[in-house]
Amino acid sequence: MATFSYTVRDASGQSRSGTSEAENAEILRRRLQEQGFTVTDIKQTAAGKKRSPGGGWGRVKLNDLAIFCRQFSTMIDAGVSLVRALDVLGEQTQNPKLRRMIIDIQQEVEAGQTLSKAMGKYPKTFTSLFVGLVRAGEVGGVLEEALQRLSHFLEKDMELRRKVKAALTYPAIVVVVAVGIVVGLCTFIVPKFVDLFKELGVTELPAMTQVLVDFSDFLKNRWYMGLIILLLLYVTTKWFGTTRVGRRVIDRIKLKVPVFGKLHHKIVLARFSRTLGTLLVSGVPILQALETVAGVVGNGIIADAVMEARARIREGDRINDPLEKSRMFPPMVVHMISIGEESGALDTMLSKIADFYEQEVDATLQSLTSAIEPVLIVFLGVCVGFIVIAMFMPLIQVIQNLSGGGGDGGGGE
Repeated sequence: MATFSYTVRDASGQSRSGTSEAENAEILRRRLQEQGFTVTDIKQTAAGKKRSPGGGWGRVKLNDLAIFCRQFSTMIDAGVSLVRALDVLGEQTQNPKLRRMIIDIQQEVEAGQTLSKAMGKYPKTFTSLFVGLVRAGEVGGVLEEALQRLSHFLEKDMELRRKVKAALTYPAIVVVVAVGIVVGLCTFIVPKFVDLFKELGVTELPAMTQVLVDFSDFLKNRWYMGLIILLLLYVTTKWFGTTRVGRRVIDRIKLKVPVFGKLHHKIVLARFSRTLGTLLVSGVPILQALETVAGVVGNGIIADAVMEARARIREGDRINDPLEKSRMFPPMVVHMISIGEESGALDTMLSKIADFYEQEVDATLQSLTSAIEPVLIVFLGVCVGFIVIAMFMPLIQVIQNLSGGGGDGGGGE
């Protein structure tokens, strides 16, 4: 978790300041609002921004973390001491960044620090979900079980991401090839036709051909302007995404965009169910579990609904009512959560919901891939066809003029 400094006003209008840890600024804002405060400012502290000892180039992949958790759990279950297990893991880990972190965590634990607190120094690698499960395992004396659940969760999350990437790889390749073909034709072939038209004495080009010639001229002579425009769009979008309003707009677009919106919604629901179920079965209190889920669910609109449910639960309501009112959770999910809550098997029900939506994501990706392939092929054909037709239209016009001129000459004689 990161550390933030905040300024709020209480019910009497008096200003208060303080610091607190949270997954992000938005989660802290919602937590303070639940307590009746009006938030005026939230900033991440310098300590929260300071590079940790395990920093450096590269990143720790989910696969590395899953292997780390699986091996860690096995050694703890076999009776190996915590410090000794961390020492062995530090030697065996292939990822250099993770190795530095493990060595530092081992030194912290050896000095008397708890494992969860030591891992909390690296929030980008060991998320609040990770730290929360480890803390619950430490408190309950079942650290090996917590690590097993964590490795299972990471493997499921990794499998879901791998399916999404695999399904989008082919369309991405086709798009890149299509763009490359169009740019190549416009840069090298179209100018040769333009020179030919000049030699043939064509003074006025058809509108379709003129558009293509202008585009070709832009690519050849003002390509840098295109790069600048793309760079500005990218930077502006990234900046807009860092603002509170921007994040909400982008997250809402992700849910509403045709075709891909439903896919994103299913992925978020699967992650919500899997994460919450894993936290609850590990013994994490539901209020803390919901706050953690809101931080890692991957969509601000869904996160707001989760935090609203958390606030209502604090007031004594059941979890399914606020989820239903948010309209972000399908009736099936709400009813299954309600049944799980009534039967005392909420974690089991959430696991079944996660399995269902992961299968839904898989089926959606397969049908989406099957539908995208012909659409992309048609798109590529239209692009190439437009270029071919635009280039041959002036030639057809020249041939018609020559034929017409020849016929008139023959009639005069």
